[in-house]
Amino acid sequence: MHDMSAPAVHGAPTSFIRKHVFSTDHKVIGKQYYALALVAAFVGMFLSWIMRIHLGWGSFAIPGLHLLSKTGAPGDVLTPEYYLQLMTMHGTIMVFFVLTTAPFAAFGNFFLPIQTGAEDMPFPHFNMMSFWVTFVGFLVLVASFFLGDGPTLGGWTQYAPLSAIGSVGGPGEGLGVVLWATSIAIFCIGQLLGSLNFITTTLDMRCKGMSLMRLPLSTWAWFITSIMGLTAFAVLLPACILLILDNVAGTSFFVASNLVINDQMLPHSGGSTLLWQHLFWFFGHPEVYIAIVPGMGIVSHVLITNMRRPMLSHRVLIYSMGSLAVLSYMVYGHHMFVSGMNPISSLAFSFPTLVITIPSTIVVLIWLGSLYGSRLRINAASLFALGFISMFISGGISGFFLAQPSIDIMLHATYFVVGHFHLVMGVAAMFGIFAGTYFWFPKMVGRMMNETLGKIHFWMSFVGAYCIFMPFHYLGIASNVRRYQAFTDDYLIPLIPVHKFITIAALFTGFAQLIFLYNLIHSRFWGAHAPNDNPWEGTSLEWSTATPPPHNNFGDKMPVVYHDPYQYSVEGASADYIMQASPENVHSPDEEK
Repeated sequence: MHDMSAPAVHGAPTSFIRKHVFSTDHKVIGKQYYALALVAAFVGMFLSWIMRIHLGWGSFAIPGLHLLSKTGAPGDVLTPEYYLQLMTMHGTIMVFFVLTTAPFAAFGNFFLPIQTGAEDMPFPHFNMMSFWVTFVGFLVLVASFFLGDGPTLGGWTQYAPLSAIGSVGGPGEGLGVVLWATSIAIFCIGQLLGSLNFITTTLDMRCKGMSLMRLPLSTWAWFITSIMGLTAFAVLLPACILLILDNVAGTSFFVASNLVINDQMLPHSGGSTLLWQHLFWFFGHPEVYIAIVPGMGIVSHVLITNMRRPMLSHRVLIYSMGSLAVLSYMVYGHHMFVSGMNPISSLAFSFPTLVITIPSTIVVLIWLGSLYGSRLRINAASLFALGFISMFISGGISGFFLAQPSIDIMLHATYFVVGHFHLVMGVAAMFGIFAGTYFWFPKMVGRMMNETLGKIHFWMSFVGAYCIFMPFHYLGIASNVRRYQAFTDDYLIPLIPVHKFITIAALFTGFAQLIFLYNLIHSRFWGAHAPNDNPWEGTSLEWSTATPPPHNNFGDKMPVVYHDPYQYSVEGASADYIMQASPENVHSPDEEK
Protein backbone atom coordinates (compact mmCIF):
# COMPACT_ATOMS: atom_id res chain seq x y z
CA MET A 1 0.00 0.00 0.00
CA HIS A 2 1.22 3.46 -0.85
CA ASP A 3 2.76 5.62 1.89
CA MET A 4 0.29 8.49 2.04
CA SER A 5 2.57 10.58 4.21
CA ALA A 6 4.69 11.18 1.11
CA PRO A 7 4.34 14.50 -0.74
CA ALA A 8 1.97 14.93 -3.65
CA VAL A 9 2.87 13.20 -6.89
CA HIS A 10 3.13 16.52 -8.77
CA GLY A 11 2.75 20.16 -7.95
CA ALA A 12 -0.29 22.29 -8.71
CA PRO A 13 -0.22 23.79 -12.22
CA THR A 14 0.21 27.52 -12.63
CA SER A 15 -0.69 28.16 -16.29
CA PHE A 16 -4.15 28.00 -17.84
CA ILE A 17 -3.06 25.37 -20.38
CA ARG A 18 -1.62 23.04 -17.74
CA LYS A 19 -4.52 23.60 -15.37
CA HIS A 20 -7.52 23.30 -17.68
CA VAL A 21 -6.35 21.77 -20.98
CA PHE A 22 -3.34 19.47 -20.73
CA SER A 23 -3.90 18.80 -17.06
CA THR A 24 -2.51 15.87 -15.10
CA ASP A 25 -5.02 16.40 -12.28
CA HIS A 26 -7.39 13.43 -12.26
CA LYS A 27 -10.31 15.68 -11.31
CA VAL A 28 -9.86 17.93 -14.35
CA ILE A 29 -9.46 14.86 -16.55
CA GLY A 30 -12.69 13.44 -15.13
CA LYS A 31 -14.50 16.68 -16.04
CA GLN A 32 -12.97 16.55 -19.53
CA TYR A 33 -14.24 13.01 -20.02
CA TYR A 34 -17.69 14.10 -18.82
CA ALA A 35 -17.73 17.04 -21.26
CA LEU A 36 -16.72 14.73 -24.13
CA ALA A 37 -19.43 12.24 -23.20
CA LEU A 38 -21.99 15.05 -22.98
CA VAL A 39 -21.16 16.30 -26.49
CA ALA A 40 -21.15 12.75 -27.84
CA ALA A 41 -24.51 11.99 -26.20
CA PHE A 42 -26.23 14.93 -27.86
CA VAL A 43 -24.66 14.12 -31.23
CA GLY A 44 -25.91 10.54 -30.88
CA MET A 45 -29.36 11.74 -29.78
CA PHE A 46 -29.56 14.12 -32.76
CA LEU A 47 -28.78 11.25 -35.14
CA SER A 48 -31.47 9.10 -33.49
CA TRP A 49 -34.02 11.88 -33.96
CA ILE A 50 -33.29 11.99 -37.69
CA MET A 51 -33.65 8.21 -37.97
CA ARG A 52 -36.86 8.08 -35.93
CA ILE A 53 -38.51 10.88 -37.96
CA HIS A 54 -37.61 9.00 -41.13
CA LEU A 55 -39.02 5.73 -39.80
CA GLY A 56 -42.29 7.38 -38.80
CA TRP A 57 -42.74 9.55 -41.86
CA GLY A 58 -40.46 8.19 -44.59
CA SER A 59 -41.08 10.91 -47.17
CA PHE A 60 -40.90 13.82 -44.73
CA ALA A 61 -38.24 16.38 -45.67
CA ILE A 62 -36.22 17.39 -42.61
CA PRO A 63 -35.21 21.05 -43.15
CA GLY A 64 -31.47 21.50 -43.55
CA LEU A 65 -30.66 17.78 -43.67
CA HIS A 66 -28.93 18.20 -47.03
CA LEU A 67 -26.31 20.26 -45.22
CA LEU A 68 -25.23 17.06 -43.48
CA SER A 69 -24.91 15.21 -46.78
CA LYS A 70 -26.01 16.28 -50.25
CA THR A 71 -25.76 12.73 -51.61
CA GLY A 72 -27.19 11.07 -48.50
CA ALA A 73 -30.18 13.39 -48.12
CA PRO A 74 -31.19 14.83 -51.50
CA GLY A 75 -34.20 17.05 -51.04
CA ASP A 76 -33.70 16.70 -47.24
CA VAL A 77 -34.97 13.08 -47.34
CA LEU A 78 -32.74 10.21 -46.23
CA THR A 79 -31.60 7.63 -48.75
CA PRO A 80 -31.59 3.98 -47.59
CA GLU A 81 -27.79 3.95 -47.52
CA TYR A 82 -27.50 7.15 -45.51
CA TYR A 83 -30.02 5.85 -42.97
CA LEU A 84 -27.66 2.92 -42.35
CA GLN A 85 -24.72 5.30 -42.11
CA LEU A 86 -26.46 7.40 -39.45
CA MET A 87 -27.45 4.24 -37.59
CA THR A 88 -23.81 3.10 -37.59
CA MET A 89 -22.57 6.40 -36.25
CA HIS A 90 -25.32 6.59 -33.61
CA GLY A 91 -24.47 3.15 -32.26
CA THR A 92 -20.72 3.68 -32.31
CA ILE A 93 -20.85 7.09 -30.64
CA MET A 94 -23.26 6.00 -27.92
CA VAL A 95 -21.57 2.69 -27.05
CA PHE A 96 -17.96 3.87 -27.06
CA PHE A 97 -17.98 7.60 -26.39
CA VAL A 98 -20.96 7.84 -24.01
CA LEU A 99 -21.75 4.57 -22.23
CA THR A 100 -18.07 3.71 -21.70
CA THR A 101 -16.73 7.23 -21.26
CA ALA A 102 -19.17 8.80 -18.77
CA PRO A 103 -19.85 6.25 -15.99
CA PHE A 104 -16.37 4.71 -16.05
CA ALA A 105 -13.80 7.23 -17.28
CA ALA A 106 -15.49 10.47 -16.16
CA PHE A 107 -16.80 9.64 -12.68
CA GLY A 108 -14.08 7.06 -12.10
CA ASN A 109 -11.29 9.51 -12.85
CA PHE A 110 -12.75 12.15 -10.57
CA PHE A 111 -13.75 10.04 -7.59
CA LEU A 112 -11.78 6.77 -7.51
CA PRO A 113 -8.55 8.37 -6.19
CA ILE A 114 -10.51 10.42 -3.63
CA GLN A 115 -12.55 7.43 -2.44
CA THR A 116 -9.35 5.39 -2.00
CA GLY A 117 -7.66 8.24 -0.12
CA ALA A 118 -5.00 8.87 -2.80
CA GLU A 119 -3.62 12.28 -3.78
CA ASP A 120 -3.81 11.44 -7.50
CA MET A 121 -3.41 8.61 -9.99
CA PRO A 122 0.02 6.91 -9.93
CA PHE A 123 0.66 7.74 -13.62
CA PRO A 124 -0.78 11.22 -14.13
CA HIS A 125 0.76 11.73 -17.57
CA PHE A 126 -0.71 8.42 -18.77
CA ASN A 127 -4.01 9.68 -17.40
CA MET A 128 -3.76 12.90 -19.39
CA MET A 129 -2.84 10.88 -22.49
CA SER A 130 -5.85 8.60 -22.00
CA PHE A 131 -8.28 11.51 -22.37
CA TRP A 132 -6.58 13.22 -25.30
CA VAL A 133 -6.17 9.93 -27.14
CA THR A 134 -9.88 9.27 -26.61
CA PHE A 135 -10.71 12.80 -27.80
CA VAL A 136 -8.66 12.28 -30.97
CA GLY A 137 -10.53 9.00 -31.54
CA PHE A 138 -13.82 10.88 -31.37
CA LEU A 139 -12.60 13.51 -33.86
CA VAL A 140 -11.45 10.80 -36.28
CA LEU A 141 -14.87 9.15 -36.11
CA VAL A 142 -16.78 12.40 -36.65
CA ALA A 143 -14.43 13.29 -39.53
CA SER A 144 -15.99 10.48 -41.58
CA PHE A 145 -19.13 12.63 -41.92
CA PHE A 146 -17.11 14.92 -44.18
CA LEU A 147 -16.07 12.22 -46.65
CA GLY A 148 -17.54 12.36 -50.12
CA ASP A 149 -19.58 9.18 -49.67
CA GLY A 150 -20.07 9.64 -45.92
CA PRO A 151 -19.32 7.36 -42.97
CA THR A 152 -19.45 3.59 -43.00
CA LEU A 153 -22.85 1.84 -43.13
CA GLY A 154 -21.78 -1.48 -41.60
CA GLY A 155 -23.37 -0.97 -38.17
CA TRP A 156 -21.50 -0.50 -34.89
CA THR A 157 -20.46 -4.17 -35.12
CA GLN A 158 -18.90 -3.77 -38.63
CA TYR A 159 -19.44 -7.37 -39.66
CA ALA A 160 -17.08 -8.78 -42.28
CA PRO A 161 -16.85 -9.31 -45.18
CA LEU A 162 -18.81 -6.09 -45.88
CA SER A 163 -16.45 -4.03 -43.73
CA ALA A 164 -13.28 -5.60 -45.15
CA ILE A 165 -13.72 -5.39 -48.94
CA GLY A 166 -13.37 -1.67 -49.53
CA SER A 167 -15.55 0.75 -51.48
CA VAL A 168 -17.07 -2.02 -53.58
CA GLY A 169 -19.20 -2.82 -50.51
CA GLY A 170 -21.18 0.44 -50.71
CA PRO A 171 -21.07 4.08 -49.59
CA GLY A 172 -18.55 4.67 -46.82
CA GLU A 173 -17.14 1.16 -47.04
CA GLY A 174 -13.78 2.40 -48.26
CA LEU A 175 -12.19 5.23 -46.31
CA GLY A 176 -15.23 5.35 -44.01
CA VAL A 177 -14.40 1.91 -42.58
CA VAL A 178 -10.73 2.83 -42.25
CA LEU A 179 -11.62 5.93 -40.23
CA TRP A 180 -14.08 3.92 -38.11
CA ALA A 181 -11.50 1.22 -37.32
CA THR A 182 -8.79 3.83 -36.71
CA SER A 183 -11.08 5.72 -34.33
CA ILE A 184 -11.92 2.60 -32.32
CA ALA A 185 -8.28 1.47 -32.23
CA ILE A 186 -7.29 4.89 -30.86
CA PHE A 187 -10.15 4.68 -28.35
CA CYS A 188 -8.89 1.28 -27.20
CA ILE A 189 -5.43 2.72 -26.49
CA GLY A 190 -6.98 5.46 -24.35
CA GLN A 191 -9.04 2.99 -22.37
CA LEU A 192 -6.06 0.69 -21.81
CA LEU A 193 -4.07 3.61 -20.39
CA GLY A 194 -6.98 4.53 -18.13
CA SER A 195 -7.54 0.96 -16.95
CA LEU A 196 -3.89 0.61 -15.92
CA ASN A 197 -4.21 3.74 -13.78
CA PHE A 198 -7.47 2.62 -12.17
CA ILE A 199 -6.10 -0.80 -11.24
CA THR A 200 -2.83 0.56 -9.85
CA THR A 201 -4.59 3.29 -7.87
CA THR A 202 -6.98 0.81 -6.27
CA LEU A 203 -4.31 -1.75 -5.38
CA ASP A 204 -1.37 0.47 -4.44
CA MET A 205 -2.56 3.99 -3.55
CA ARG A 206 -5.06 3.37 -0.75
CA CYS A 207 -4.63 5.47 2.35
CA LYS A 208 -3.89 4.15 5.83
CA GLY A 209 -6.72 1.97 7.15
CA MET A 210 -8.36 1.57 3.73
CA SER A 211 -8.56 -2.19 3.20
CA LEU A 212 -10.12 -3.53 0.03
CA MET A 213 -13.36 -4.35 1.81
CA ARG A 214 -13.55 -0.78 3.11
CA LEU A 215 -13.69 0.58 -0.43
CA PRO A 216 -17.09 2.00 -1.45
CA LEU A 217 -19.16 -0.01 -3.93
CA SER A 218 -18.62 2.63 -6.60
CA THR A 219 -14.85 2.19 -6.34
CA TRP A 220 -15.22 -1.58 -6.53
CA ALA A 221 -17.34 -1.18 -9.66
CA TRP A 222 -14.72 1.01 -11.36
CA PHE A 223 -11.96 -1.40 -10.31
CA ILE A 224 -13.80 -4.43 -11.71
CA THR A 225 -14.64 -2.52 -14.88
CA SER A 226 -11.00 -1.52 -15.39
CA ILE A 227 -9.98 -5.18 -15.26
CA MET A 228 -12.62 -6.01 -17.89
CA GLY A 229 -11.46 -3.08 -20.01
CA LEU A 230 -7.82 -4.13 -19.81
CA THR A 231 -8.62 -7.52 -21.34
CA ALA A 232 -11.54 -6.63 -23.64
CA PHE A 233 -10.00 -3.60 -25.35
CA ALA A 234 -6.73 -5.51 -25.72
CA VAL A 235 -8.62 -7.89 -28.05
CA LEU A 236 -10.54 -5.25 -30.01
CA LEU A 237 -7.40 -3.18 -30.71
CA PRO A 238 -5.60 -5.81 -32.86
CA ALA A 239 -8.91 -6.75 -34.49
CA CYS A 240 -9.28 -3.15 -35.71
CA ILE A 241 -5.68 -3.15 -36.96
CA LEU A 242 -6.35 -6.34 -38.97
CA LEU A 243 -9.52 -4.77 -40.40
CA ILE A 244 -7.54 -1.72 -41.51
CA LEU A 245 -4.97 -3.99 -43.18
CA ASP A 246 -7.71 -5.83 -45.08
CA ASN A 247 -8.90 -2.47 -46.42
CA VAL A 248 -5.60 -0.78 -47.27
CA ALA A 249 -2.94 -3.49 -47.56
CA GLY A 250 -4.77 -6.20 -49.49
CA THR A 251 -4.63 -8.78 -46.70
CA SER A 252 -7.37 -11.36 -46.22
CA PHE A 253 -7.85 -11.81 -42.50
CA PHE A 254 -11.64 -11.48 -42.70
CA VAL A 255 -12.36 -12.13 -46.41
CA ALA A 256 -12.80 -15.67 -47.70
CA SER A 257 -11.75 -16.98 -51.09
CA ASN A 258 -13.86 -16.62 -54.25
CA LEU A 259 -16.06 -13.87 -52.86
CA VAL A 260 -18.10 -12.15 -55.58
CA ILE A 261 -19.50 -8.64 -54.98
CA ASN A 262 -21.32 -6.71 -57.74
CA ASP A 263 -20.22 -9.34 -60.27
CA GLN A 264 -16.59 -8.83 -59.26
CA MET A 265 -14.36 -11.61 -58.01
CA LEU A 266 -12.44 -10.08 -55.12
CA PRO A 267 -8.67 -10.71 -54.94
CA HIS A 268 -8.79 -12.22 -51.48
CA SER A 269 -8.18 -15.75 -50.25
CA GLY A 270 -7.88 -17.71 -47.06
CA GLY A 271 -9.68 -15.40 -44.64
CA SER A 272 -12.52 -16.09 -42.22
CA THR A 273 -15.57 -13.87 -41.97
CA LEU A 274 -16.42 -15.42 -38.60
CA LEU A 275 -13.01 -14.51 -37.18
CA TRP A 276 -14.12 -10.87 -36.93
CA GLN A 277 -17.28 -11.88 -35.09
CA HIS A 278 -15.30 -13.94 -32.58
CA LEU A 279 -12.83 -11.12 -31.93
CA PHE A 280 -15.49 -8.42 -31.81
CA TRP A 281 -17.91 -10.21 -29.52
CA PHE A 282 -15.14 -11.39 -27.19
CA PHE A 283 -14.85 -7.67 -26.58
CA GLY A 284 -18.51 -6.85 -27.23
CA HIS A 285 -20.22 -8.74 -24.45
CA PRO A 286 -17.81 -7.61 -21.72
CA GLU A 287 -18.47 -4.13 -23.14
CA VAL A 288 -22.10 -4.52 -22.03
CA TYR A 289 -20.86 -4.90 -18.46
CA ILE A 290 -18.19 -2.21 -18.90
CA ALA A 291 -21.17 0.08 -19.50
CA ILE A 292 -23.47 -1.29 -16.78
CA VAL A 293 -21.22 -2.30 -13.82
CA PRO A 294 -20.11 1.29 -13.07
CA GLY A 295 -23.81 2.17 -12.99
CA MET A 296 -24.38 -0.62 -10.48
CA GLY A 297 -21.72 0.81 -8.21
CA ILE A 298 -22.94 4.39 -8.59
CA VAL A 299 -26.57 3.41 -7.95
CA SER A 300 -25.61 1.38 -4.88
CA HIS A 301 -23.59 4.31 -3.53
CA VAL A 302 -26.43 6.77 -4.14
CA LEU A 303 -29.13 4.53 -2.68
CA ILE A 304 -27.20 3.77 0.50
CA THR A 305 -26.69 7.48 1.18
CA ASN A 306 -30.38 8.21 0.66
CA MET A 307 -31.66 5.11 2.52
CA ARG A 308 -29.50 5.99 5.51
CA ARG A 309 -28.53 2.37 5.96
CA PRO A 310 -26.09 -0.06 4.29
CA MET A 311 -27.03 -2.71 1.75
CA LEU A 312 -28.00 -6.13 3.05
CA SER A 313 -24.54 -7.43 2.13
CA HIS A 314 -21.60 -5.33 1.00
CA ARG A 315 -19.48 -8.39 0.20
CA VAL A 316 -22.11 -10.23 -1.83
CA LEU A 317 -22.61 -7.16 -4.02
CA ILE A 318 -18.87 -7.06 -4.68
CA TYR A 319 -18.70 -10.78 -5.43
CA SER A 320 -21.72 -10.54 -7.73
CA MET A 321 -20.21 -7.69 -9.76
CA GLY A 322 -16.98 -9.69 -9.98
CA SER A 323 -18.92 -12.74 -11.15
CA LEU A 324 -20.55 -10.68 -13.90
CA ALA A 325 -17.09 -9.64 -15.07
CA VAL A 326 -15.80 -13.22 -15.23
CA LEU A 327 -18.91 -14.71 -16.83
CA SER A 328 -19.14 -11.92 -19.42
CA TYR A 329 -16.27 -13.57 -21.33
CA MET A 330 -18.01 -16.94 -21.41
CA VAL A 331 -21.26 -15.89 -23.07
CA TYR A 332 -20.18 -13.91 -26.12
CA GLY A 333 -21.20 -16.71 -28.48
CA HIS A 334 -24.90 -16.01 -27.95
CA HIS A 335 -24.44 -13.08 -30.34
CA MET A 336 -23.52 -15.64 -33.01
CA PHE A 337 -26.39 -18.13 -32.80
CA VAL A 338 -27.43 -17.17 -36.36
CA SER A 339 -23.92 -17.54 -37.80
CA GLY A 340 -24.25 -21.25 -38.53
CA MET A 341 -22.89 -22.25 -35.14
CA ASN A 342 -22.82 -25.94 -34.26
CA PRO A 343 -25.88 -26.71 -32.06
CA ILE A 344 -23.61 -28.15 -29.36
CA SER A 345 -21.63 -24.91 -29.33
CA SER A 346 -24.90 -22.99 -29.12
CA LEU A 347 -25.87 -24.92 -26.01
CA ALA A 348 -22.41 -24.35 -24.56
CA PHE A 349 -22.95 -20.60 -24.86
CA SER A 350 -26.63 -20.71 -23.93
CA PHE A 351 -25.99 -22.27 -20.51
CA PRO A 352 -23.58 -19.59 -19.16
CA THR A 353 -25.90 -16.95 -20.65
CA LEU A 354 -28.57 -18.21 -18.26
CA VAL A 355 -26.06 -18.59 -15.43
CA ILE A 356 -24.97 -14.94 -15.72
CA THR A 357 -28.49 -13.92 -14.77
CA ILE A 358 -27.85 -15.34 -11.26
CA PRO A 359 -25.40 -12.65 -10.04
CA SER A 360 -27.56 -10.02 -11.75
CA THR A 361 -30.59 -11.30 -9.88
CA ILE A 362 -28.68 -11.35 -6.59
CA VAL A 363 -27.71 -7.70 -7.06
CA VAL A 364 -31.32 -6.73 -7.81
CA LEU A 365 -32.66 -8.67 -4.82
CA ILE A 366 -30.13 -6.99 -2.52
CA TRP A 367 -31.21 -3.59 -3.84
CA LEU A 368 -34.91 -4.36 -3.39
CA GLY A 369 -34.43 -6.01 -0.01
CA SER A 370 -32.39 -3.07 1.23
CA LEU A 371 -35.00 -0.60 -0.01
CA TYR A 372 -37.81 -2.47 1.69
CA GLY A 373 -38.79 -0.62 4.85
CA SER A 374 -36.26 2.16 4.34
CA ARG A 375 -37.12 5.82 4.56
CA LEU A 376 -35.66 6.76 1.21
CA ARG A 377 -34.89 10.42 0.66
CA ILE A 378 -36.57 11.34 -2.62
CA ASN A 379 -34.37 13.53 -4.77
CA ALA A 380 -33.27 13.53 -8.40
CA ALA A 381 -30.30 11.25 -7.71
CA SER A 382 -32.33 8.62 -5.82
CA LEU A 383 -35.10 8.72 -8.44
CA PHE A 384 -32.64 7.98 -11.24
CA ALA A 385 -31.15 5.21 -9.10
CA LEU A 386 -34.60 3.64 -8.78
CA GLY A 387 -35.12 4.16 -12.51
CA PHE A 388 -31.86 2.33 -13.17
CA ILE A 389 -33.15 -0.69 -11.26
CA SER A 390 -36.44 -0.62 -13.17
CA MET A 391 -34.74 -0.41 -16.57
CA PHE A 392 -32.21 -3.09 -15.65
CA ILE A 393 -34.96 -5.50 -14.63
CA SER A 394 -37.21 -4.76 -17.63
CA GLY A 395 -34.40 -5.06 -20.15
CA GLY A 396 -32.86 -8.07 -18.44
CA ILE A 397 -36.05 -10.14 -18.49
CA SER A 398 -36.08 -10.17 -22.29
CA GLY A 399 -32.57 -11.59 -22.15
CA PHE A 400 -34.01 -14.90 -20.94
CA PHE A 401 -35.71 -15.33 -24.31
CA LEU A 402 -32.59 -14.45 -26.29
CA ALA A 403 -30.49 -16.93 -24.29
CA GLN A 404 -32.37 -19.80 -25.99
CA PRO A 405 -30.85 -20.50 -29.44
CA SER A 406 -34.15 -21.66 -30.93
CA ILE A 407 -35.92 -18.45 -29.89
CA ASP A 408 -32.97 -16.15 -30.56
CA ILE A 409 -32.70 -17.36 -34.17
CA MET A 410 -36.25 -16.11 -34.77
CA LEU A 411 -35.83 -12.82 -32.89
CA HIS A 412 -32.17 -11.99 -33.55
CA ALA A 413 -32.66 -9.75 -36.59
CA THR A 414 -35.72 -7.97 -35.19
CA TYR A 415 -36.50 -4.96 -33.02
CA PHE A 416 -36.85 -7.30 -30.01
CA VAL A 417 -33.06 -7.35 -29.64
CA VAL A 418 -32.87 -3.58 -30.14
CA GLY A 419 -35.37 -3.05 -27.33
CA HIS A 420 -33.52 -5.48 -25.08
CA PHE A 421 -30.07 -3.96 -25.29
CA HIS A 422 -31.29 -0.36 -25.31
CA LEU A 423 -33.08 -0.90 -21.99
CA VAL A 424 -30.53 -3.02 -20.19
CA MET A 425 -27.36 -1.42 -21.54
CA GLY A 426 -28.32 1.98 -22.92
CA VAL A 427 -31.09 3.54 -20.82
CA ALA A 428 -30.05 1.83 -17.57
CA ALA A 429 -26.46 3.06 -17.98
CA MET A 430 -27.71 6.56 -18.82
CA PHE A 431 -29.85 6.58 -15.67
CA GLY A 432 -26.73 5.62 -13.72
CA ILE A 433 -24.91 8.58 -15.30
CA PHE A 434 -27.76 10.93 -14.35
CA ALA A 435 -27.86 9.57 -10.79
CA GLY A 436 -24.13 10.18 -10.43
CA THR A 437 -24.42 13.66 -11.93
CA TYR A 438 -27.14 14.88 -9.57
CA PHE A 439 -25.40 13.23 -6.60
CA TRP A 440 -21.79 14.34 -7.14
CA PHE A 441 -22.37 17.67 -8.89
CA PRO A 442 -22.04 19.64 -5.59
CA LYS A 443 -18.69 18.03 -4.89
CA MET A 444 -17.40 18.52 -8.43
CA VAL A 445 -18.27 22.21 -8.86
CA GLY A 446 -19.40 23.44 -5.45
CA ARG A 447 -22.97 24.23 -6.53
CA MET A 448 -26.32 22.43 -6.33
CA MET A 449 -28.39 21.40 -9.32
CA ASN A 450 -32.05 22.44 -9.42
CA GLU A 451 -34.01 19.60 -7.80
CA THR A 452 -37.35 20.55 -9.37
CA LEU A 453 -35.90 20.45 -12.87
CA GLY A 454 -34.11 17.24 -11.94
CA LYS A 455 -37.36 15.52 -10.96
CA ILE A 456 -39.10 16.76 -14.12
CA HIS A 457 -36.14 15.42 -16.09
CA PHE A 458 -36.50 12.03 -14.38
CA TRP A 459 -40.22 11.54 -14.93
CA MET A 460 -40.08 12.64 -18.56
CA SER A 461 -37.10 10.36 -19.20
CA PHE A 462 -38.59 7.43 -17.30
CA VAL A 463 -41.97 7.51 -19.05
CA GLY A 464 -40.42 8.38 -22.40
CA ALA A 465 -37.88 5.54 -22.30
CA TYR A 466 -40.58 2.95 -21.67
CA CYS A 467 -42.75 4.44 -24.42
CA ILE A 468 -39.83 4.12 -26.83
CA PHE A 469 -38.31 0.75 -26.05
CA MET A 470 -41.13 -1.42 -24.73
CA PRO A 471 -42.96 -1.28 -28.10
CA PHE A 472 -39.72 -2.46 -29.71
CA HIS A 473 -40.35 -5.87 -28.16
CA TYR A 474 -43.83 -5.96 -29.69
CA LEU A 475 -42.39 -5.00 -33.07
CA GLY A 476 -39.83 -7.78 -32.80
CA ILE A 477 -42.46 -10.41 -32.00
CA ALA A 478 -44.37 -9.09 -35.04
CA SER A 479 -41.22 -9.83 -37.13
CA ASN A 480 -40.29 -6.20 -37.76
CA VAL A 481 -36.73 -6.58 -39.04
CA ARG A 482 -34.20 -4.15 -37.59
CA ARG A 483 -32.14 -1.85 -39.83
CA TYR A 484 -35.00 -1.49 -42.35
CA GLN A 485 -35.38 2.16 -43.31
CA ALA A 486 -38.82 1.77 -44.89
CA PHE A 487 -41.75 -0.53 -44.20
CA THR A 488 -43.25 -1.44 -47.56
CA ASP A 489 -44.07 -5.13 -47.03
CA ASP A 490 -47.72 -5.94 -46.40
CA TYR A 491 -47.06 -7.35 -42.93
CA LEU A 492 -45.05 -4.26 -41.90
CA ILE A 493 -47.49 -1.54 -43.02
CA PRO A 494 -49.84 -2.07 -40.02
CA LEU A 495 -46.84 -1.47 -37.74
CA ILE A 496 -46.15 2.05 -39.03
CA PRO A 497 -48.48 3.69 -36.42
CA VAL A 498 -46.38 2.04 -33.71
CA HIS A 499 -43.26 3.58 -35.21
CA LYS A 500 -44.94 6.99 -35.29
CA PHE A 501 -45.80 6.64 -31.59
CA ILE A 502 -42.18 5.69 -30.83
CA THR A 503 -40.91 8.69 -32.81
CA ILE A 504 -43.14 11.08 -30.85
CA ALA A 505 -41.93 9.47 -27.60
CA ALA A 506 -38.30 9.83 -28.75
CA LEU A 507 -38.75 13.53 -29.46
CA PHE A 508 -40.48 13.97 -26.06
CA THR A 509 -37.65 12.16 -24.26
CA GLY A 510 -35.05 14.14 -26.18
CA PHE A 511 -36.67 17.37 -25.02
CA ALA A 512 -36.24 16.13 -21.44
CA GLN A 513 -32.50 15.89 -22.05
CA LEU A 514 -32.50 19.55 -23.14
CA ILE A 515 -33.99 20.35 -19.73
CA PHE A 516 -31.12 18.45 -18.15
CA LEU A 517 -28.58 20.31 -20.28
CA TYR A 518 -30.07 23.66 -19.22
CA ASN A 519 -30.04 22.57 -15.56
CA LEU A 520 -26.43 21.42 -15.83
CA ILE A 521 -25.10 24.58 -17.46
CA HIS A 522 -27.21 27.01 -15.42
CA SER A 523 -26.32 25.28 -12.15
CA ARG A 524 -22.64 25.26 -13.04
CA PHE A 525 -22.49 29.05 -13.20
CA TRP A 526 -25.53 30.35 -11.33
CA GLY A 527 -26.74 27.49 -9.14
CA ALA A 528 -27.02 27.78 -5.37
CA HIS A 529 -23.75 27.17 -3.58
CA ALA A 530 -23.47 23.84 -1.81
CA PRO A 531 -24.42 24.47 1.85
CA ASN A 532 -21.36 22.60 3.09
CA ASP A 533 -18.79 19.99 2.06
CA ASN A 534 -21.25 17.16 2.73
CA PRO A 535 -24.73 18.21 1.55
CA TRP A 536 -26.05 14.63 1.34
CA GLU A 537 -24.55 13.58 4.69
CA GLY A 538 -22.50 10.84 3.08
CA THR A 539 -19.82 8.79 4.79
CA SER A 540 -17.18 7.97 2.16
CA LEU A 541 -13.97 9.96 1.75
CA GLU A 542 -15.12 12.32 -1.02
CA TRP A 543 -17.34 14.00 1.57
CA SER A 544 -14.42 14.46 4.00
CA THR A 545 -12.57 16.93 1.81
CA ALA A 546 -13.24 20.47 0.65
CA THR A 547 -15.74 21.37 -2.08
CA PRO A 548 -14.44 21.35 -4.78
CA PRO A 549 -11.47 19.21 -3.66
CA PRO A 550 -8.01 20.84 -3.65
CA HIS A 551 -5.29 19.88 -6.10
CA ASN A 552 -4.00 16.95 -4.04
CA ASN A 553 -7.52 16.06 -2.85
CA PHE A 554 -7.08 16.35 0.91
CA GLY A 555 -4.83 19.36 1.49
CA ASP A 556 -1.88 19.02 3.85
CA LYS A 557 -3.25 16.15 5.93
CA MET A 558 -4.07 12.87 4.23
CA PRO A 559 -6.97 10.83 5.63
CA VAL A 560 -6.84 7.81 7.88
CA VAL A 561 -9.76 5.40 7.59
CA TYR A 562 -11.34 3.96 10.73
CA HIS A 563 -14.62 2.52 9.45
CA ASP A 564 -16.37 0.73 6.63
CA PRO A 565 -17.76 3.07 3.93
CA TYR A 566 -21.42 2.94 4.91
CA GLN A 567 -21.89 3.49 8.63
CA TYR A 568 -25.48 4.73 8.92
CA SER A 569 -27.94 4.51 11.81
CA VAL A 570 -25.26 3.18 14.14
CA GLU A 571 -26.48 2.81 17.70
CA GLY A 572 -24.64 5.09 20.11
CA ALA A 573 -23.23 7.38 17.40
CA SER A 574 -23.40 11.15 17.79
CA ALA A 575 -25.30 11.44 14.47
CA ASP A 576 -27.12 9.03 12.15
CA TYR A 577 -23.89 8.47 10.21
CA ILE A 578 -20.17 8.09 10.89
CA MET A 579 -17.60 9.30 8.36
CA GLN A 580 -14.97 6.81 7.22
CA ALA A 581 -12.24 9.16 8.41
CA SER A 582 -13.88 9.88 11.77
CA PRO A 583 -12.01 8.42 14.78
CA GLU A 584 -15.31 8.05 16.62
CA ASN A 585 -15.18 4.59 18.19
CA VAL A 586 -18.64 3.06 18.01
CA HIS A 587 -19.26 -0.66 17.68
CA SER A 588 -21.15 -1.55 14.51
CA PRO A 589 -22.21 -5.09 13.54
CA ASP A 590 -21.91 -4.12 9.86
CA GLU A 591 -18.12 -3.88 10.21
CA GLU A 592 -18.00 -7.56 11.14
CA LYS A 593 -19.74 -8.77 7.98
